[in-house]
Amino acid sequence: MERYEENLEREKEYLKKTLAFIRGELDREAEKLTDKKNELLALRKEMYENTVHFSTDFTRMTEINQYLSLHQGQTTSYDSTFKQIIKYKKMLSAPYFGRFDFTEEELEEEEKIYIGLHNVVDAETYDILVYDWRAPISSIFYQSELGPASYRSPQGIIKGKVSLKRQYKIHQGELQYYFDSSLKIDDEMLQQVLSQNASPRMRNIVETIQKEQNQVIRDLDNELLLVQGVAGSGKTSIALHRIAYLLYHGMIENLYSNNILILSPNEIFSQYISGVLPELGEENVQQITFDALVKKLLGDQLKVEKRQLWLETLMACNPSKKLERRKTASVFKGSRFFAQILERLILTYERKYIPFEDVYYDGQVIATKQLLKNQFLQNKIGRPMAKRLKRIENILLDRIHEQRKLRIGKIEKLVQQMDGHELEIKAFSRLLSMKESSVRLKKIRKMTEVSAFEVYRLLFTENGLFEKLAKEIDLPGEIKEIIEETKENLDRGYLAYEDCAPLLFLKLKLEGSDEFREIKQVVIDEAQDYTPMQYEVFHLLFRDSRWTVLGDIYQSIDREGDLSLYQTIVEIMAKQKAVQLFLNKSYRSSHEISSFAQKLLRCPQEHIHFERKGTRPAIIYEERRLELIAAMISRIKELQEEKWGTIALLCKTAAESENLYHQLKDVLDLKLILGNEEAVETGTMILPVYLAKGLEFDAVVVYNVSADNYNNAADRRLLYVACTRALHRLILCYTGSRSPILPD
Repeated sequence: MERYEENLEREKEYLKKTLAFIRGELDREAEKLTDKKNELLALRKEMYENTVHFSTDFTRMTEINQYLSLHQGQTTSYDSTFKQIIKYKKMLSAPYFGRFDFTEEELEEEEKIYIGLHNVVDAETYDILVYDWRAPISSIFYQSELGPASYRSPQGIIKGKVSLKRQYKIHQGELQYYFDSSLKIDDEMLQQVLSQNASPRMRNIVETIQKEQNQVIRDLDNELLLVQGVAGSGKTSIALHRIAYLLYHGMIENLYSNNILILSPNEIFSQYISGVLPELGEENVQQITFDALVKKLLGDQLKVEKRQLWLETLMACNPSKKLERRKTASVFKGSRFFAQILERLILTYERKYIPFEDVYYDGQVIATKQLLKNQFLQNKIGRPMAKRLKRIENILLDRIHEQRKLRIGKIEKLVQQMDGHELEIKAFSRLLSMKESSVRLKKIRKMTEVSAFEVYRLLFTENGLFEKLAKEIDLPGEIKEIIEETKENLDRGYLAYEDCAPLLFLKLKLEGSDEFREIKQVVIDEAQDYTPMQYEVFHLLFRDSRWTVLGDIYQSIDREGDLSLYQTIVEIMAKQKAVQLFLNKSYRSSHEISSFAQKLLRCPQEHIHFERKGTRPAIIYEERRLELIAAMISRIKELQEEKWGTIALLCKTAAESENLYHQLKDVLDLKLILGNEEAVETGTMILPVYLAKGLEFDAVVVYNVSADNYNNAADRRLLYVACTRALHRLILCYTGSRSPILPD
């Protein structure tokens, strides 16, 4: 105990020294910021007074550009100083959270390495008071035990020995305690973090990153990184910390926040994770949902079904032949077999359906039908169909333009030989030429314009075409009905959710796309929610990107999950370096909730609970609906009195959520979330289960777990998702017959 007190005093002295240095740096940066602000304002005033605000004079425009370039440089410098001030201010509360002592091989001096959110460096002495958690040497803290250790530096592998690993609890600049951990980031710190209330925004986990999580975060070798992680293993947190790590090291590859894209499951999730990167000192990166991708690439010409409406249809409808057929169609249209059919459709369309014809001008043949077709089919560099057709259009127009110039020259020569009416003849020739050009352009564009929608529609409307293109491919038993129903939708300009990815695939194959050419890193969360066809689309959109793909096949809602998905992704992305990692330890829920959720699956899954004890899940049965509502209100009030910050009442569908909300809103203070612009907040909220994916709550109440509501394999996965959202409390309620999915 005496030794602990001595070390505690030394640690307090180091903390005091570090904070004093940070305050000094903060004052210096604040002074620099004031100077830079004044310089920027002075430059703006000078630019306003000494330059014209509009000019076509090239010399004056050059002068303006010089001012703008100078202004941009000073603005960047100001922003950099401002961000540094924000970092220092954050560090005043807790400048670091860990330390390890490391002796490099062949050196006698032991170095004390303190780990925090950001670097703290004395520019005069070059002493590093705090290392950024992303620095190469910091990996030892997360990866190594006491004894021999190594890390990868820009100069190569550095070996040495770790003699101490220590963690700190620092709050508001005060060291409350420390403890030494010999093997790993100690469970004591994790227990403390995980026992806290959930936040309405995801928090950073730099203090408690585990060894297996650290491997994912710091991987720089692989172009495609696949992660299968159990519910609560920290997949999303890892993805965001990986982004922060990549940005930290991005100076080498010129990687910036605008070069990274997150494919997000929904807007609620996007808002939920929006605070993590700024908390880590990085700018937020672009996030986009698949629905938003569809809108961006297809525009507003079609009425498009969004994923949420498809899920509502999937869950709300009573079992019917039509619904079962649509499920079958959804799986088939999302498969690589259907992508193969679309590839064949493109080849067939190129050879048989483009209406090439002879092109004439002034009685002369500009190009024959066969010549145009031959030029089109010559495609050694793999140019998309639309670009090849556009090239042919430009060639034809250039040739016509040359012939037109010759014709006009002849007419003008004729006019010179005639007396009178010269102006009328010239006007007539110009008018005739304009009319001819308009008609001719329409004819040419009939050959050289291609519509992805019309090509896709052709697949379902041309008699026998689908069957011909699907030769040697196993088709669903009800393929004729599927073709007919798809045709009916397309004829009325309606695009079902399962047709969105195929149409995008076709459009990108036909036209190509430079829409996301600046993207170098793509992060896909909830990987199991996307079909192989959607991955084909992602590959076409982000062909040159690196990938981080994270998912859990057991949380697939609209179809059966399978580990083979990851191999399919590897084949589609076709990267030279790819690796698949598994995260089998769950940190979110208490031991009791995790055990209950695993029993729901009733299938073998390698799953390790973090040993955090809690309260057993409760199942409430009431004979009548009104009695059940009363019991739920009572339980929710108890949870509120226990000061749980976030309480989620999860329903199967949005319709059920809305109905329940209207029954409870006059009795409880709660918020309805239906996936529009709502965000998760502290308090009690009602939402459908599928919108809660990726989120976590202190307490979860699952409504109506009756046999009528949860009774099949898809319902089992949905209920698993619902239960694994809970950190501390889980309550399930029902009337009528108990769901057979619930464990005994």
